[in-house]
Amino acid sequence: MRYRLALLTTRGVNAVSRRLGRGQGTVAGGRAGLAVDPQLLQHLTARRQVALVTGTNGKTTTTRLLAVALGASGASVVSNETGSNMPPGHVAALAAAGGTGRRRGRSAGLAVLEVDEIYLPRVMAATNATTVVLLNLSRDQLDRTNEVRMVAARWRAALAAAPHTAVVANADDPLVVWGAGAAMRVYWVGAGMRWQLDAVGCPSCDGRITFPAGGTWACTAGCGFARPVVTARLATSGDGPALPLGVWADGRSLPIDLTLPGRFNQANALMAAVAAERLGVEAGAALRAMSTVEHVAGRFTTKSFGEVRARLMLAKNPAGWSELLELVATSSAPLVVSINARIADGADPSWLWDVPFERLSGRVVMATGDRCRDLSVRLQYAGVAHTMEQDPPGAVTAAAAQGHDGRVDVIGNYTAFNDLLQARP
Repeated sequence: MRYRLALLTTRGVNAVSRRLGRGQGTVAGGRAGLAVDPQLLQHLTARRQVALVTGTNGKTTTTRLLAVALGASGASVVSNETGSNMPPGHVAALAAAGGTGRRRGRSAGLAVLEVDEIYLPRVMAATNATTVVLLNLSRDQLDRTNEVRMVAARWRAALAAAPHTAVVANADDPLVVWGAGAAMRVYWVGAGMRWQLDAVGCPSCDGRITFPAGGTWACTAGCGFARPVVTARLATSGDGPALPLGVWADGRSLPIDLTLPGRFNQANALMAAVAAERLGVEAGAALRAMSTVEHVAGRFTTKSFGEVRARLMLAKNPAGWSELLELVATSSAPLVVSINARIADGADPSWLWDVPFERLSGRVVMATGDRCRDLSVRLQYAGVAHTMEQDPPGAVTAAAAQGHDGRVDVIGNYTAFNDLLQARP
């Protein structure tokens, strides 16, 4: 009776939340349901095969890619695609996918769940996850989350206690390797890692990790902690225009032909393809299914503001910003940078000083958002000429006026991105 009441409460509260315009109905109901039955997540995943995806950056996209790959095989897949990645969001997504009765509410099938890095041990224990995908670890909202080595240590302890869980892990991130190292079954993936500043200290012996050319890394103190041998790696074709490939240790070489832009999304797709194989879908078929994904939760979507076409992108921390600044480096469109510092963003914007904004020199740049003044100071020190406009839609329109074809690139952190995604054209 408690389970049934919790299930109905979750659905009812989420429906009311949507009706009142108080949200997307992806969190409030889950909180209410868990208050009625604290074991609700366990009940809802009792008959499902569960895959969890976590990491500082890329988890929403990788979750979407993996869910699409598994769904293309005809499997029944439920996922928290909106990015609500803590237990209330998991409960809300699972409850929405089930039936009304006890048996139907515990539907069989697959669940692919994005999980906040801090919550991974708790969600693993609740869901008996069969597969865990570990993408990367870097600084992110340190005013509310833990230091990254502490997160890696918690992953390590959780995986050591889960001998039946298969792990797909990024071999190029030393903190991920440390976190995954205690698992019984690990499939290492050479997914790359451009942002290395958070991984220079060895978590094994407190020595120093170096990253020589060639994609390897190792601790210089002699403790033996080094990049493991990989199952698959990201590469490019050698003939003609460079094409991204996934190269497997068994000799397979598969194209990664995505609509989503950027090398980081190619890496996400490779991680998802390796995980898909662990869950019964051949990697080539998985990658072909992923090629149909055009945007994820609004990321990389193009939105019209009058006659202006704005490509919206999300970056939340220095590692993510570094990747997106690399992506837009070849674009001639004006760039709008929008920064907030609300609860969901992290209240401390000092991370702006770790972002390589110097790359924007010579671009038409508009600074906007709640913390546009902090951003403006950072851009000034970076030598980037810019204009400040506190209203984000106004900044998009003003930036387009300085271009030539009505196109604008927009990068914002979490709430800044969502403000523009939900803004009226």
